[in-house]
Amino acid sequence: MLESGIQTLKGIGPQKASLIKKEAGIGSVGDLLYYLPRRYLDRSSFKKIKDCFENEIATISGTIIESAVTGYKKKHLDVIIDDGSDSLTAVFFGGLNYFKKIFNPGDQIILAGKISFFGKKQMVHPDFDFLDESSSIQSINTGRIVPLYRSTEKLRAAGFDSRGFRRIIRSAIDLYLNDMSEIHDSSIISKNGLPGIRDAISALHFPESFSQASDARDRLVYDEIFFILFLFLFIKKKSRETTSKITVHTDLSKFDAFISSLPFQLTPDQALSIEEIKKDILSGYPMNRLLQGDVGSGKTAVSIAASLIAAGTGRQTALMAPTEILASQHYSTFNKFLSGIGMHIDLLTGGTSRSDRKTIYESLASGKTDIIIGTHALLQPELKFNKLGLIVIDEQHRFGVEQRSELRKKGVDADLLVMTATPIPRSLSLTLYGDLDISQIKTRPSNRIPVKTLAFPSSRRRGVYNSIENYISQGRQIYYVLPIIDDSEKTELKSVMSEYENLKNNIFRHRRVELLHGRMKQQEKDVTMKKFASGEIDMLVSTTVIEVGVDVPNASVIIIEHSDRFGLSQLHQLRGRVGRGIHQSFCILLYQDNISEDSLKRINIIKETDDGFEISEQDLVMRGSGELIGSKQHGYDELFEFTDLSKDSEMIMKARSDAIAAVNSDNPGRYIDIIKKTRYRRILDLLYRENIQTIIS
Repeated sequence: MLESGIQTLKGIGPQKASLIKKEAGIGSVGDLLYYLPRRYLDRSSFKKIKDCFENEIATISGTIIESAVTGYKKKHLDVIIDDGSDSLTAVFFGGLNYFKKIFNPGDQIILAGKISFFGKKQMVHPDFDFLDESSSIQSINTGRIVPLYRSTEKLRAAGFDSRGFRRIIRSAIDLYLNDMSEIHDSSIISKNGLPGIRDAISALHFPESFSQASDARDRLVYDEIFFILFLFLFIKKKSRETTSKITVHTDLSKFDAFISSLPFQLTPDQALSIEEIKKDILSGYPMNRLLQGDVGSGKTAVSIAASLIAAGTGRQTALMAPTEILASQHYSTFNKFLSGIGMHIDLLTGGTSRSDRKTIYESLASGKTDIIIGTHALLQPELKFNKLGLIVIDEQHRFGVEQRSELRKKGVDADLLVMTATPIPRSLSLTLYGDLDISQIKTRPSNRIPVKTLAFPSSRRRGVYNSIENYISQGRQIYYVLPIIDDSEKTELKSVMSEYENLKNNIFRHRRVELLHGRMKQQEKDVTMKKFASGEIDMLVSTTVIEVGVDVPNASVIIIEHSDRFGLSQLHQLRGRVGRGIHQSFCILLYQDNISEDSLKRINIIKETDDGFEISEQDLVMRGSGELIGSKQHGYDELFEFTDLSKDSEMIMKARSDAIAAVNSDNPGRYIDIIKKTRYRRILDLLYRENIQTIIS
């Protein structure tokens, strides 16, 4: 059975099984069979020893003619192999008693490794397989395409390097592969050009060709994405079916007044997003929607419209932002647009006084408050709503699934709108947010002046300083961003601390230069940002803590030092800090004179486009999905064992189409049974820890 512990395999006792579980997360035979090789080596082509040269990686076959322990202080075993064209010595250090027993003159052997020359041709600790013409056992370490596996120092010390993993995986395949059952109809397998699951697992570890290995991985990607999206879609459908439709009594006069009073025309994307949200809120079923909008695209106006639609149904809105200063900015913006419409808006943060907090709690509970804007303070258990109808989460990636759920429990069937200023690649949004409908704002308001992006090597720093001085003289403010807080002997990167001292005391002595970084207390950061926003600071020297922050229309220049060390999306987010006022804004990228080709490519992409969605796709290709998802996604980075979202978009679309069909089929429950009984149960555990029994019952 695939659930059997790996100690059922020969050579793995309880101690080794415990080590493999701890170091590699492999506890069962099934885990082992799904242990994805990190890459493959082609050892299928043999070379004659006479044709092997120093530093070459080669595979050779020959006969052992001598085996002897040599050396004085550091003994080693020399195994001399001859293939008729020349001889070569395989050298082994450590484990000499074991190696002396297995290498015997006359044995036929295959060696694979790096050729070195130390008075004679040799390979140090090569991989090897013995050839026994009477045996039907295939070579697993040489003479073929060979998998390499992730390992650790402790695993290697216990004999579980790639060679050790190949040995136990070969044993697991021989003993347990026939226990694997196909989980899809043959028509699905055929339609998508996929191998059967047994063939896929076998070829994953011991492929006959690189193409076969790729097809095997495709099968695992398909299954993974299929079950992730099936679960998202099934739960979404079940939630709709089990939620009673509420009768919505609407009065949209305040919403209409807001739209007609806007001093600008909504972009087509804003107008469409508002209509999608309006349709959801008035449907009588809970809304689950993600609003993606590039920096400066006008998401706030959409969220205000959403809150007025909710108010028109007699319900309250809660908007949660990740920082006090961002919550305060939203509070100011909402008041600015709604001052003449008669909405009662409150602000609740960690800095709210006890007496004000008490008043706000009473106002919320009585229904006097229409809209509450706040930080994590909104999650306090003593905070009660009269009738919470809409939850808006700003910069949703800063909050976990649990926090989102916690706020939602304060209402009954409340609508949910999560917003992000980080454009998300299509493949990522289809998988990470499969339970959400998606609205996108790609076009910016016409009154926004595009930011000009310039890039210079650090040797032209003096000219950049002159430009900064010129803009400060005109009354503009400057962001100066660096990647690290403190100097380090391990890197030549300039730090915020040292550059702050240099800029403040040497370069711009007569200007108001202040410091901001992530190790400062939240209150200190908020005070500094408020001073910058009010024009009391000329230059803010900061880490990327400003990536998501308040609007400072007068800040028209951002300098990004060591820009070659930032990802594309991060550079784009930082650039979005400027370009919010009436003046032409600039993003100046400083980079080392000797940067890599990839770094230069990133900088050129940022210079050439300000389309965040295009940049996010390029970033996904250059960095891969793992880094983009990141640990802040609260378990989502653990979700994908096999899928690379930057390369597997075609397979994602195939799996999504089939998952939709499966959810709408006559018997979707059979896939729930498969999930409960197979390794895909882990998807439930990761995504729905609190509600598993409800979901799968």
